[in-house]
Amino acid sequence: MDHLLGLLRVRVVRGVSLAYRDATGSDPYVVVRMGGQKLKTSVKKHNVNPVWNEDLTLPVSDPTQPVKIRVYDKDTFSRDDKMGDAEIDIVPFVEAVKMNLSDIPNDTIIKTMNPNRHNCLAEESAIVWKDGKVVQDIIVRLRNVESGELELQLLWVDIPGAPGF
Repeated sequence: MDHLLGLLRVRVVRGVSLAYRDATGSDPYVVVRMGGQKLKTSVKKHNVNPVWNEDLTLPVSDPTQPVKIRVYDKDTFSRDDKMGDAEIDIVPFVEAVKMNLSDIPNDTIIKTMNPNRHNCLAEESAIVWKDGKVVQDIIVRLRNVESGELELQLLWVDIPGAPGF
């Protein structure tokens, strides 16, 4: 953990229209990776529109590394099935954090990200100053699968005593 800059809290809010991998639907869970870190949500049984509202917190030392997301279907007697993946470039988010904002009104939009060929955004996503924090609500369209989106929220957490930016 050399040069720890802060923590990135990834809230996995919910999945929408996830792929069926079993006769009764799927038993999805989400794996979030950044660098050598790997965290995962709980499994939601028999659900292709699961609600997690789970926070996964990653230490950030290299903000140029993308956040990699994979959705899997939990299987008991065989390997878990892949249900799609996505990547989030956090550089624009980190640039907003670096601005050291404090005297701006709540809910001020700092930057807006648009979907394009190089990101997995399903729709426009605003980076916002909210309650003294930089926050971004994101909907990602899963790749390498027939259907599915994930709703996520990014939030930066400063670490007291860490060098930061």
